[in-house]
Amino acid sequence: MSDTAPSGALHRHHYRRGPDYRCGDDVSFADVRDQFGLAGVKVGRWVSRGEQRLAANLVFDAMADLAYILNVPPTVIGLRGRLHLAFGTGGTPQSQAHYQPAAHTLALAKNAGAGALAHEYWHAFDHHIAAKAFHNEGRDVAFASHLWLLQRPMVPHPLNRRLSALFNAVFAPNSDAHGEFVTQALALDEQLGRRYFSLPTELMARAFEACIQDHQIKNHYLVSGTKQGQLARAGAYPGQEHLQLINLALHHYFQPLGQVLSAG
Repeated sequence: MSDTAPSGALHRHHYRRGPDYRCGDDVSFADVRDQFGLAGVKVGRWVSRGEQRLAANLVFDAMADLAYILNVPPTVIGLRGRLHLAFGTGGTPQSQAHYQPAAHTLALAKNAGAGALAHEYWHAFDHHIAAKAFHNEGRDVAFASHLWLLQRPMVPHPLNRRLSALFNAVFAPNSDAHGEFVTQALALDEQLGRRYFSLPTELMARAFEACIQDHQIKNHYLVSGTKQGQLARAGAYPGQEHLQLINLALHHYFQPLGQVLSAG
């Protein structure tokens, strides 16, 4: 394990404690694409060469940490050639990062994308796995978490039963009744004046990123704010006891998924 706090605009405040996958070397976005099986990487025209180098290192380490935490092959992060990455382009003024379902693209802002990668990765995975886990032919863009709450029929498979157990752990941990996590999300939506925090896709993304930050590997470019941030103080993330339950279900799903994909 190594503690790193690199300098530079893109690296400022991005604390990390984890393995040195790059052996101290710099990588390029082409290396990120190849290592994690991404469909492609698009870098904004206003991202300088120096910024690209710094950002590629950050993204590489973040994706490697995510694969390590989930105990899956690196290509699972790229959704086996389906996920595109955009850096410094394709973003929106209101967000650090976002996932574009129609383009299968995870977009990171140049100077404001830190800490959001895990959250947006779940959105990408949630979208990707929907077609494999549920019977949903001929319908609009779908996310597995939403289909589960709609009680759409799942494709019979042991991994899908584990995925269902993960959703159940997040949405209905108390004997099929929703718990404090959902209740607090509904309260936050009431304060906001619209439905957002209680959307199944957002509940799952926040639960996922909270699990990732709960790991001994720490990477503030990958995820931050689930412990002490403003949303954490507002109760937007699962409590510690609930988080332990979700973490168990998460690894109960991803570990065998990684084994199956490694064998395949």
